[in-house]
Amino acid sequence: MKKIEAIIRKSKFEDVKEALHNVEVNFFSYWDVTGVGNEKEGHVYRGISYSTSEIQRRFLSIVVNDDFVDRTIDAILKSAATDKVGDGKIFITPVDEAYRIRTGEKGGLSLK
Repeated sequence: MKKIEAIIRKSKFEDVKEALHNVEVNFFSYWDVTGVGNEKEGHVYRGISYSTSEIQRRFLSIVVNDDFVDRTIDAILKSAATDKVGDGKIFITPVDEAYRIRTGEKGGLSLK
């Protein structure tokens, strides 16, 4: 099992959610986060300068069986990309064990 954490643009969340459902990843957690990025320049819109160093993002936490890792990553990469600075990051870490609290099932069975 792997834990996939993705930080994406809030504006791409619905696209990413749909892409994940299309590859049968139907459960994940998410929350809004603010981060500091590498971009130091601001943007000007209608004469007002906006800082882009502190950016609103959405953080997704997804745990999948090993055979779902590649399709999950591909779905996020394709649906979250705008080809602009600040599209986000994906992190993958191993998960040693998982349990379903209601039934006590463990391992891959707990994810179904």
